[in-house]
Amino acid sequence: MSAKVIHFPARPSRLALKLEWFATDRSVLLGIWALYFALRAVVLLIDVAPISDAEWYFARAASLAAGNGYLDNSGAPTAFWPPGWPIALSLVFSQFGVSTVSLGLFNLVSAMLIGVMTLALGRRLFGSEGAARAGLLALAVYPNAIGYVPLALTEVFYTALLMAGCWAVVTRTNRWQLVGAGLLFGLATLVKAQTLVVVPLLFAIDCMRAGNLWQRLPRLLVDGLIVVAVAGLAVVPWSIRNHAQLGHWVAVSTNGGYTLLTGNHDTATGDYTPDAPVVKALMAKPRLDEVTRDAQARQLGMAWITQHPDRFARLIPKKLARLWLPDGEAEWAYQGGAPGYARFALVYRGARALNQGYYALLMLAFGAAFFVMIARRRRDGQRWIGWWLLPYGIALYPTLICVVFSGQSRFHYPVMPWVCMTAGWLIVTSLGRISERRAKPTLH
Repeated sequence: MSAKVIHFPARPSRLALKLEWFATDRSVLLGIWALYFALRAVVLLIDVAPISDAEWYFARAASLAAGNGYLDNSGAPTAFWPPGWPIALSLVFSQFGVSTVSLGLFNLVSAMLIGVMTLALGRRLFGSEGAARAGLLALAVYPNAIGYVPLALTEVFYTALLMAGCWAVVTRTNRWQLVGAGLLFGLATLVKAQTLVVVPLLFAIDCMRAGNLWQRLPRLLVDGLIVVAVAGLAVVPWSIRNHAQLGHWVAVSTNGGYTLLTGNHDTATGDYTPDAPVVKALMAKPRLDEVTRDAQARQLGMAWITQHPDRFARLIPKKLARLWLPDGEAEWAYQGGAPGYARFALVYRGARALNQGYYALLMLAFGAAFFVMIARRRRDGQRWIGWWLLPYGIALYPTLICVVFSGQSRFHYPVMPWVCMTAGWLIVTSLGRISERRAKPTLH
């Protein structure tokens, strides 16, 4: 006598129904967007003046808006620090006036674009509406992302450009979209000169994510070259301006050597240390023009690395720790620029402590998701390499940069939307597995 196993349909668990509601109900998405916008709009009510790097960018933007050109503090033409952010901000200032209100509203628009890209890329990379919404929700309540919106720093605008460029490459259906991606990456390069490192990472993932590698390789090489070439063309006008006004060819900016030296000298600690004696001595030489000073800084930095390869290697873990362990650095801007900081110091410090814990959870989920995704794809018979690796490629980008230069937690800001969308996928996937186990068979 043979026995037959009868499989009864399972009644969805309450958790499964809630996950379906979260992933499909329109009101849920509207609620996430309302929360995302409200938290970033409310923080604009805080009065915070630009300080340090932000003050430089704000002043350059004001100078450009007034028609005075891109000048240093003494009124001379300069190429110190990439000009993309001040140029973009100056366009806003010329239309709406030079004020922190105009700045904050422009950053708010950029932040909303980051949200749009987080949702769209989450859908595309992970093939799940629930995961995309969870990623957007994770980013919506991330304190450090919120805290940057009123600040005159590059991070919010740059992250929007970077994500939009990646979106154009990932979703392309023709090569005209690659031209758009090249323009976006060119603008991003004018904000952060190392941006083009991302393009090879993008196309490396694209190259390996499907079969027929050698057949697809020539076309992908051409696609990548189109993006890089268009990005280069977008930068060329600024390079020509630098030659005309400085008398030297400067591709983007003259702070690359300075940044290299601050991360590689006898008293370097792995962090950005511009107050080191060797750096201060070089910057204090009055007879050196900007280009020569930057070239000498680059020579000193490279010479130190060559002469002390063991010490350079020992700095790498410290640089990585400076880059990835701390978070919540936006609080420093309020500490130095918000008049009401002293009255609410405990609130600010508490928010930073809360942020650090939240950041740790996000990064743990980001790391765990890597192994969970590989296991699931192998279980389902899929190639383990896919577009889902893009967030890890974006995380690799500042990691490689900081190994050579220096580590600052501010540099991982553009990675965090990608971390949130990946963490969102892990959360939804884990809850989905739990809901399956709780499902009960239905008897008819």
